[in-house]
This record gives sequence, C-alpha cells and structure tokens, in this order.
Amino acid sequence: MSRRVMQVGSLLVAGLVLSGCQKKPAPAAAAGGGMQAMPVQTVAVEMAPVPQTSEYMATIKSRRSATLQPQVVGTLTQIRVHSGDQVKAGQPMMTIDPLHQQATVDSQRATERQKKAVYDYAATQYKRQKTLFDEGIISRDAFEQAQQALDNSKADYDSATSSTKTAEEQLAYYTIRAPFDGIVGDVPVHVGDYVSSSTMLTTVDENKDLEAYIYIPTERAAQVREGLEVDISDTMGKPLEKTKIDFVSPQVDNSLQGILVKAPVHFGRQAVRNSQLVKARVVWSTEPTAVIPVLAVMRQGGQPFVFVVSDQGGHTIATQTPVTLGDTVGNDYAVTSGLKAGDQVIVSSTQFLVNGMPVMPMGKSPGAKNAGA
Repeated sequence: MSRRVMQVGSLLVAGLVLSGCQKKPAPAAAAGGGMQAMPVQTVAVEMAPVPQTSEYMATIKSRRSATLQPQVVGTLTQIRVHSGDQVKAGQPMMTIDPLHQQATVDSQRATERQKKAVYDYAATQYKRQKTLFDEGIISRDAFEQAQQALDNSKADYDSATSSTKTAEEQLAYYTIRAPFDGIVGDVPVHVGDYVSSSTMLTTVDENKDLEAYIYIPTERAAQVREGLEVDISDTMGKPLEKTKIDFVSPQVDNSLQGILVKAPVHFGRQAVRNSQLVKARVVWSTEPTAVIPVLAVMRQGGQPFVFVVSDQGGHTIATQTPVTLGDTVGNDYAVTSGLKAGDQVIVSSTQFLVNGMPVMPMGKSPGAKNAGA
C-alpha cells in the first residue's frame, strides 16, 4: 500500500514539473513582440533655403546731428525745451543773459545816429561849397576841404553802421536756436549756470535719415561687403526693418577690434531714437538646410533631440537622435547636424516616447518614406 502511494506521488510531482516547463516560454514571446506599438504622426525631413546669419548689437545714429555750445559767455536765464522735444529750424531753445550786450548795441546805435547827423551836415555843406565854387565865389582849397569833410564823415558813419551790425549779430548769439528740424537730446545745464564756449548745452538730432552702426568681428572681414541683407529688430526681438549694408569701413576699430558697417533705416521716432541700441542680424548667405517642426524637438540636460522612426529587426521603433539646431524659420528649426533629408521625425506624443519604443507611424506627410517598412 505504501509503495503505491509513493508511485502516485511521484507521478504528481512529475506532472507539476512538466506543467511548469510548458508555461515558461510565454513571457519570452511577449518580450519579443507583444508590446503594443504607439500610433504617432511623422513628417519627413526636408531641405529648405535657410539664411546663414549672425546677430550683433547695433547703434542707431542720425546722419545729421549737432552739439550746441554757446558762442558767448554769460548766465543762462531761460531754457525753453526738454529732452526729447521736437524742434523746428530757428526755434529759440535757450537764452543767455543779454543785458550787457544789449547795452553795447544801444550804445552803438546811438553812435551810429550821431555819425549819421555829422555825415548829413557834411553832405549839405559840400553841396553849398560846390555851388559857391562853381560860381567862383570860393577858392578850390575851400571846396576841397568840404569834400574831405564829407568823405571823413561818410567813413565814420559806415564804420559806426558796421559796428552796430556786429553788436546786433553778437546779441543774437545770446539766444540759442535749433539749427534744423530735429529732436532735443540730453539737457545737462540749468537756469543760472554760467556757460562759455566749452559748455555743452544740448544736442539736436535729425530723426529722418538714420543709420545702424554695426561692428563686425575681424574674423568675418573676408565676408563683409556692401549689399548684404540686415534684419533690424528691437532688443525684445520685435522686427523693425529689413535693410542692406551700404558702407564698409576700410579700417579696423582698434578699441573694438571690429569693422564698422552702416545700414540705412527709415523707421520714425515712434520706433527708435538716436543712439538707441537695436539688434542687427546680418545675412551672410542662403543655403539648403534640413528643417523640422519646432514641436518635434525635445531637450534633455540642455541637449536637443528628436525621435526618428527606424527599423530594428523588422520592428518599427522610435530612436532618440541628438541634433544641432540653427535659427528658427517660421514654425521650423533649421538642423545643422544629426538628420538628413527623408528621415521620418515623430511630431506627436513625443512626451510619452522612450528610446527603442515600438511605434506605428500614421498620417505621414506626402512623399515620406516608412523607415520601418
């Protein structure tokens, strides 16, 4: 009886062992191809003309700018403008105390009137002496004395007139006027300041003919030329104007070790002002470059990458591929390395993907190749 029980037990153990051996291959099958592929949208990498550019800081400067300094000395009694004001040519801007010069003008005018009276009397005497001489009543010597007196009085009168005019012109220097239409710059002086010919009162810049001053590094010297396109934007990146370089300096600026180039700009004072900093993107050339949608790019530790559809052992998977990005072109990134034309880049569900994960491309762009076919 016990022997029979032992035989039955042995059969049961053998059955369990055989059953366990038959169930082991199931997990292996699942690992080989049982994971469900994730549906993804893809686009084919295309070559598009992409500008090769460099961005620099530029300064807006007026082609016509004036620094106002007094031509006389004295105390400022009036300042009629503020920084940023728009002024017209000839408009009074400041006044220097003119009382002393006004007294000089008044004195010269009085002298001029006096000389005029003497001249008028001499002219009357000359006419009288000429009549008497013609009638033979007076001698030639008396007539010539009258002629000399007239000439002397006329010279004195002309000299007085010239002195008065000079004094009046000097008086005009006590009123500082705008040399042309423009915008007032900084006004560092105040009413009551004593000023001289070395004092900077303010500046006036014509905000019409403006230029962008750009300093190009010397290593780009061989590429700099007139006619290169320049995209001007403000410091926040807002586009302002497209222009072209129209001047290239023949010399290198020693302090900046750069080459000065200029590009004309035409936006008004509402956009920028003289001496304002802007961004200038110089377009060196336009070359065919791989482009991909911005949505396809992800980053890990600062390194940009994309998922590319590839084939591995007959299975379609997502391969994580590092890329080097260039400038943005609309809604696309230019890719300088890491991809080639025709690569299928995944643009959907990228946040759920991991390297080597099975995928099912759907809705590919026209002409796209299926890397897993």
